[in-house]
Amino acid sequence: MKLLLGITLCIAAASAMYSSSDDVIQLTQASFNNEVIQSQDLWLIEFYAPWCGHCQSLAPEWKKAATALKGIVKVGAVNMDEHSSVGQPYNVRGFPTIKIFASNKNSPQDYNGARSAQALVDSAMSQLRAIVSERLSGRGGSSGGGRSSGGGGGGRKTTGDEKDVVELTDSNFNELVLESNDLWLVEFFAPWCGHCKNLAPEWARAASELKGKVKLGALDATVHTVMAGRYGIRGFPTIKMFPSGKKDGAEDYEGGRTSSDIVSFALDKLAENVDPPEVVQLTEESVLKGACDDHQLCIISFLPNILDCQSECRNNYLTTLRTLGEKYKKRTWGWVWMEALTQPDVETAVGVGGFGYPAMVAINSRKMKYATLKGSFSEKGINDFLRELAVGRGSTAPLSQMPKVLKIDAWDGKDGQMPEMEDIDLSDLDMDDDKKDEL
Repeated sequence: MKLLLGITLCIAAASAMYSSSDDVIQLTQASFNNEVIQSQDLWLIEFYAPWCGHCQSLAPEWKKAATALKGIVKVGAVNMDEHSSVGQPYNVRGFPTIKIFASNKNSPQDYNGARSAQALVDSAMSQLRAIVSERLSGRGGSSGGGRSSGGGGGGRKTTGDEKDVVELTDSNFNELVLESNDLWLVEFFAPWCGHCKNLAPEWARAASELKGKVKLGALDATVHTVMAGRYGIRGFPTIKMFPSGKKDGAEDYEGGRTSSDIVSFALDKLAENVDPPEVVQLTEESVLKGACDDHQLCIISFLPNILDCQSECRNNYLTTLRTLGEKYKKRTWGWVWMEALTQPDVETAVGVGGFGYPAMVAINSRKMKYATLKGSFSEKGINDFLRELAVGRGSTAPLSQMPKVLKIDAWDGKDGQMPEMEDIDLSDLDMDDDKKDEL
């Protein structure tokens, strides 16, 4: 009997997660439209299930937040076991789900911040400030966040390149940014901020141009207040750089706000930590694809046959190539070399054979064009050639198709050896008979 009574009390306690003595407003199917949708108030609403352990853990923090925000922001709760139809229009699938109903009540925002009273209060106050700012500017409408159309309206206009900007939140920031090995530029913005709206298309263009090299993200600081607070965001837009590898600290970006300014800054920062490119021998198809398909340009050197230029001579050439690779490393070009006549299709495609060896070409596989080194194959001559390429100058020729590459053995680092000639035994030859035949 006692056990049964205990179970009954536990069930009753679970179903009565919030009571009339709490500052949490219990919402039902009958009251939701009038109290929330038709109101001018800012609402934080938890959709919960009484049996959900995470909901039970959240309850005391939710109550604290409701008390702190009393008379300022309304804090409500919907028991989805009893009023499941209330959450259906908002795609509520798990518990607890927290939604922020701001100016545009038909498009609430997801709350993805910490589940503490302080974080909830901070987020509510940020939303409240956003609403007030919009009203002061005469815009009204939603204070909703984000750049995407699903973010609740009132955000920044999207562009065709916006897909390359990573949408960051309090919940994914650590994993995507802080735990990655990539260099990140992150914009902390507010949807109502005019400067943020002006930056949006430039930020998107920069993200597309830097794709595969540097990642650009954007975080709505009025919604995701945990990360905004961690980095002391006070004004909008604020841009911070998170270096590759260890992310102990973020660096403020104080450069220009055009896409070219952003790209230039990002590439310079990338070059500070990037390793110099490896100069790889062209021994198979994958080497050429890796050098040309994954980079803006691939620099291909054609070195003399090992019999014409032994190991010391070849290593001197390779040292020159590595030196220049280091100098131009921020360009992130691909660098390969091949021995003369080992890849005939490559030589034919770029017309190298007629120039002799050593030789060099630069291929842009995206535009299907190539440029040929006309000067000397020396550090100065190659540097002049690469400098012209770096600023977009120099004559080019069309490349009909990417050449085929034969699979060959890699150079063993040794001097070349002439093939041994087989000794011929002349003792069996009758020279007299040969003379008779001649006669």
